[in-house]
Amino acid sequence: MEKVNRTLVTEFVFLRFSNSPHLQVLFFSLFLLVYLLSLVGNALIVFLVALDGRFHTPMYFFICNLSLVELWYTIVTLPKMLANFLSAQGVISVPSCITQYYFFFSLDATELFILTTMAFDRYAAIFHPLHYPLLFSPQTCATLAGICWFVGFLCPMFHSFLLAQISFCTPNQINHFCDADHIFHLSCIDTYVIQAVGYAFSTASILGALAFTMASYAQILATILAMALAAAQRKAFSTYTAQLSVVTIYFGILIFMYVRPAVKYESNINKIVAIFYSVIIPLLNLLIYTLCHKDVKESLKVLVSRIQRICQASKQSR
Repeated sequence: MEKVNRTLVTEFVFLRFSNSPHLQVLFFSLFLLVYLLSLVGNALIVFLVALDGRFHTPMYFFICNLSLVELWYTIVTLPKMLANFLSAQGVISVPSCITQYYFFFSLDATELFILTTMAFDRYAAIFHPLHYPLLFSPQTCATLAGICWFVGFLCPMFHSFLLAQISFCTPNQINHFCDADHIFHLSCIDTYVIQAVGYAFSTASILGALAFTMASYAQILATILAMALAAAQRKAFSTYTAQLSVVTIYFGILIFMYVRPAVKYESNINKIVAIFYSVIIPLLNLLIYTLCHKDVKESLKVLVSRIQRICQASKQSR
């Protein structure tokens, strides 16, 4: 049914976190810190994997791709959010909002496929060690990563195209970034069928990837528990725990946000989860992979010591 008594709009207004200017400045400071840490940290992981020969393996290649995804996540969502904290009224044009939606969900889908590929990589490394170098050769890894990025950016294209054809009406207020539920809720027409198709597709994709990923990790866990040597078991658990932690958090939030009907637009829980997903997760994944991989920590220490020596040499030369 057509929605009546509503005015057409060409821009959306972001809701504020708080009406208190002091709290807005506090939120700005916290989110800016998270933004910088995530930006620098994920860029550092990409840098280390590219330059350190120890990380020229399939596992770290896909971790590098995952860091690239997280890097672009923060670039897509946080700068606009930070600007809104310091403005009297944060606004975004409809085309810009649809563009943000497209890139956010493209990266979302890309991360889904990369995590699924990483699960298969670990499965192949443990259960097919003799064929593993052939199965995951550099050319194969590059092809798989390319497919993940291509299909990821292809998935939300249809929905984004439909959004570009829709007119939007008042009230033109949305939460802190351009999420699908909020945009469709502001359309001038009933978009139930479009949303139902979208949720059916996302549910099938997420649950299918989850089933494949969990089946792989369940078999990996059974193999690790059967290992006779404690040292080998601890090393395997380190890698396993890091990846499983990322996968559990990621799929848990995905299922909460997308594997359910599009209802309760104003739920405060939805807002909190959406912010956690878009702001905290990129930094959290970085911390998990850094803390759980001994090689990464050692490489970071070496890099920091080199930077310190360069700084000291620069001071002495002056």
